[in-house]
Amino acid sequence: MLSMKTYKFKTTINCASCIRAVTSHLNKLEGIADWKVDTANPDKVLEVQTDAVDAQTIKSTVEQAGFKAEQL
Repeated sequence: MLSMKTYKFKTTINCASCIRAVTSHLNKLEGIADWKVDTANPDKVLEVQTDAVDAQTIKSTVEQAGFKAEQL
């Protein structure tokens, strides 16, 4: 079994409706165990726990949803 990795990204996801907009995109990715966005953090940090998805895939998925993501 693969070990769980946690990726963090600085994003432009900054409100509840933004989170709703990105939810369907992230939930479609196989292998993500959990994810959350800290909108209180000035960098709007998206934290993703996964055992199968790489950082580039997460970044491009967030970008497909219309937001910027930069790995921290």
